[in-house]
Amino acid sequence: MSIRKLIYGFGILWLPLLGHSQELYVFSDPASNIPARSLSAKIKSHGVGADQIYGRFTYRVMPQLMAGITKKMQVRLSASASNMHTDQLEAESIGLGMKYRFLSKDGIHRHFRMAAFVDGSLSRVPFHYEEISLMGDKTGIETGLIATQLWHKLAISTTISRTELLDKSRYDGQVYFPARQYRSVNYSLSAGYLLFPRAYKSYDQPNLNLYVEFLGQRLIGTGFRYADLAPALQLILNSNTKINVGKRFQLSGNMQRMARQSWLISIERSFLQAWR
Repeated sequence: MSIRKLIYGFGILWLPLLGHSQELYVFSDPASNIPARSLSAKIKSHGVGADQIYGRFTYRVMPQLMAGITKKMQVRLSASASNMHTDQLEAESIGLGMKYRFLSKDGIHRHFRMAAFVDGSLSRVPFHYEEISLMGDKTGIETGLIATQLWHKLAISTTISRTELLDKSRYDGQVYFPARQYRSVNYSLSAGYLLFPRAYKSYDQPNLNLYVEFLGQRLIGTGFRYADLAPALQLILNSNTKINVGKRFQLSGNMQRMARQSWLISIERSFLQAWR
């Protein structure tokens, strides 16, 4: 095979990722998957600032490994370690998730896709807050649907899901939290816009994407809720490395949370055709 054909083939493989880069959201997932037989490794750092109990900076580190099983299905293995519940950095959770894209209507510079997903988390940390999160704080299962629409440089996505906590404390009659606080409805509305490049001339061109995401949760059977806003920037280098920086803060809410504002930094590296 000639060098020209090899480069051309590589470019064709990456073209879907470049054209749809503005739907690689920072705080949520799109309905699209990573390519079949590909791997993606990500490390995220989630910080919430000074802790009121321990009086020092608290953060969480979350490594993830995603695999494209087919063009419609991907799986994700994750773990987390933090100093949010202890006075030093300690391992706290592992997670496993699957996403299946069941609808795809593709056109020129536009598409509409829908996917169903299920995520599970096993955590060793104590039950502290009313907020339900499977990023390391709780043991449970989340199921939901995602719909994503792309129009050239703009992508809009919405997610609706339900989380059921399986923490052992829900079966303990001495625990203060009533059973109704172990279920939640979660929702998000995310928008991404490709700022640069204005036109593609090379697959080596950096991509710069701007995101604004609206994230919310309501505990089933209670009036506890929150609504957050999360702007973010994403830089894509060499078509295979993503660097994300985002800030999340509460717009309204009345539930007990670890923090009403936080930041997130992540780096992700993709590997196409990792196996045959």
